[in-house]
Amino acid sequence: AYNIHVNGVLHCRVRYSQLLGLHEQLRKEYGANVVPAFPPKKIFTLTPAEVEQRREQLEKYMQAVRQDPTLGGSETFNSFLRKAQQETQQIPTEEVVLEVLLSNGQKVKVTILTSDQTEDVLEAVASKLDLPDDLIGYFSLFLVRETKDGAFSFVRKLQEFELPYVSVTSLHNPEFRIILRKSYWDSAYDDDVMEHRVGLNLLYAQTVSDIEHGWILVNKEQHRQLKSLQEKVSKKEFIRLAQTLKYYGYLKFDPCVTDFPEKDCHVVVSAGNNELNFQVRLPNEQIKEGSFKVTRMRCWRVTSSVPMNNGPSGSSPGKSEVKLELAFEYLMSKDRLQWVTITSPQAIMLSICLQSMVDELMVKKSGGSIRKMFRRRMNGALRRSDSQQAVKSPPLLDSPDASREPMAKLSSKLTSVSLRGISHSSSANDVGSNDFHGNYAFEGIGDEDL
Repeated sequence: AYNIHVNGVLHCRVRYSQLLGLHEQLRKEYGANVVPAFPPKKIFTLTPAEVEQRREQLEKYMQAVRQDPTLGGSETFNSFLRKAQQETQQIPTEEVVLEVLLSNGQKVKVTILTSDQTEDVLEAVASKLDLPDDLIGYFSLFLVRETKDGAFSFVRKLQEFELPYVSVTSLHNPEFRIILRKSYWDSAYDDDVMEHRVGLNLLYAQTVSDIEHGWILVNKEQHRQLKSLQEKVSKKEFIRLAQTLKYYGYLKFDPCVTDFPEKDCHVVVSAGNNELNFQVRLPNEQIKEGSFKVTRMRCWRVTSSVPMNNGPSGSSPGKSEVKLELAFEYLMSKDRLQWVTITSPQAIMLSICLQSMVDELMVKKSGGSIRKMFRRRMNGALRRSDSQQAVKSPPLLDSPDASREPMAKLSSKLTSVSLRGISHSSSANDVGSNDFHGNYAFEGIGDEDL
């Protein structure tokens, strides 16, 4: 069996024959010319080298399928991954109560099936809260880890190919929870959400929570004004004032390490307002702050690396040793591109944030609305709008490569990818041009933006 990892977490185990079955089903539905080539069957028992070669071929196949807008968004592919996830974790289909948190710590208990996918669970939560259908698309379910001080560290946004109940229970750790949070970046969309009582309450709870956890910066006078609005229960006015504050609508990440402006700098990264904000502590303890605009990122990639184990014990490397990195190529000045790397366990979540910012920018550029941007159920089948077609999070088949350097790059984890040809940059180390997220928003950059 092969382990399929999605966004750095074991998702399921599948056999070659199961993947072959998926391939044949996709060919039947979409035609042989659309579906990539599948690693051939072998008559004789495979040698260890052939086993590894097949694993690499299967990984490439799964990546190719996932990155194809038609195949990767298809119910055939996503239901295959959901079914395999359920079978691997050996969780039978039955009715269960799932607890979903709101930003203010309130718990929403929904009765679902263990086999319900992300969208079903999101709709069940919305229904329990009386959130109208046309506002569901403004919110998403996130997998978070609760920290000791009651704050949340974001692991990932739950995807359409997973079963939320199975995803959270298979981690066997009560610190992991599912939380409901807004899933857009432009605060102009707050107006749509605030039109409805439940939307307003959810947005208010999230804003209060972000201020309490220090994600939004508030001075003494602003704090006094906010307190006064809270006492009057003036929720809309409270949000309007919060919108003017620094870091409103940003997602704050755990402290991590960056190589900018110099190697091994400690940094706190926040994502919002179409940028990544860096608060860097330099080796001389000086604090510097700066922002990287998403429109000036030419491309980015996420890689994971594992220290190769050459010790005599033969034990496998511990989980804590897997390093995730997000690297992006940034237009520093008119004709100077530079790579910036962030080493963080939340690198995949950072990548998903970048991609969703780009999607939102592209929808606005084409004159579309956020309501159209989200998926709709049509005749029982899921349809994706064009803007979302490219948003992918491909699975990975795991196996360390012993022939590499002591630090073995296992694979480029392309999460939420829109792939296009990008010329290979000499500074891009050993990763080929097809390992990047191309950024469509970068193409529209003009001299006035610089």
